[in-house]
Amino acid sequence: MNFPAQIDGLEQLALSKQPLHLAIGMFDGVHLGHRAVIKAAVQSAQTSGGRSGVLTFWPHPSALFRPEAPTRLLQDAPVKSRMLLSLGVDVVITQPFTTGLAAVAAEEFLPWLTRQVPNLAAIYVGDNFRFGRGRVGDVALLIAAGRQHGIRVFSAPRVSLDGEPISSTRIRGMLEAGEVEGANLLLGQPYAAEGGVSPGKRIGRTIGFPTLNVAWSPSLRPRFGVYAVRVSGAKSATALPAVANYGVRPTVESVSEPRLEAHVLGECPFGEGDRVTIEWLCFQRPEMKFSGLDELRRQISRDRVTAEGYFGL
Repeated sequence: MNFPAQIDGLEQLALSKQPLHLAIGMFDGVHLGHRAVIKAAVQSAQTSGGRSGVLTFWPHPSALFRPEAPTRLLQDAPVKSRMLLSLGVDVVITQPFTTGLAAVAAEEFLPWLTRQVPNLAAIYVGDNFRFGRGRVGDVALLIAAGRQHGIRVFSAPRVSLDGEPISSTRIRGMLEAGEVEGANLLLGQPYAAEGGVSPGKRIGRTIGFPTLNVAWSPSLRPRFGVYAVRVSGAKSATALPAVANYGVRPTVESVSEPRLEAHVLGECPFGEGDRVTIEWLCFQRPEMKFSGLDELRRQISRDRVTAEGYFGL
């Protein structure tokens, strides 16, 4: 029996006789550490003839416990689901994180899960996985409960880079500091923004640098500034080199919500209404306020030259 690729809640999971190998976690960013956990589930399922799945949650538990200051996430739920599916899992289950789920005692978590997933064969988590009311459950408790219920539990050690564990928190800090190249190393792929091209005021066009205004409102805001990026979409067979600005545009209008604009370094096939993905590659400079459009034009020209140098153009 084939599962739908994406499921909202365990109650939507179709019953199957095939054993399910389930990776569990928030997996914000789907970074290299997360991928080690998910890879273990996929490989075990393939070896045993079972199915592989990911159980993740939305919203982040912090939205329930501290709504005044929730954790700023690296991606939204649909983007995360697509990334997880790209790793070869058969199904991604996005479980609503509710007060009811938060109240499940750690000792009751596995019985609750097996009632939802009778064909559960194995669980895969990171070694810092916590669960249950008050987050008192740890991997040792999960392994012990697994023995009682005939469920194998596998814990993947944390992946480190430069002597520090890779974590979503570490990546968030890097992006907020403009350290996008370091963040990309931890993610295992470029940090990306997805959105539709929306109408702008065409100020860039009037000063010789037409831009794509991309509708993008991330939970976690990277550092305001200018970046070397790549732009891709349905109208181009390859990702195109570009220079982008993310910020509040203090010289021309100083908007309250930051905006993302990208200037393609060459012929641009994209226009209003197109959906594009922008991969962030290198931070060039922080956002600045200039005396007027002439000074802004000269700086954008320098930004373009810097980006061309990055791409070897």
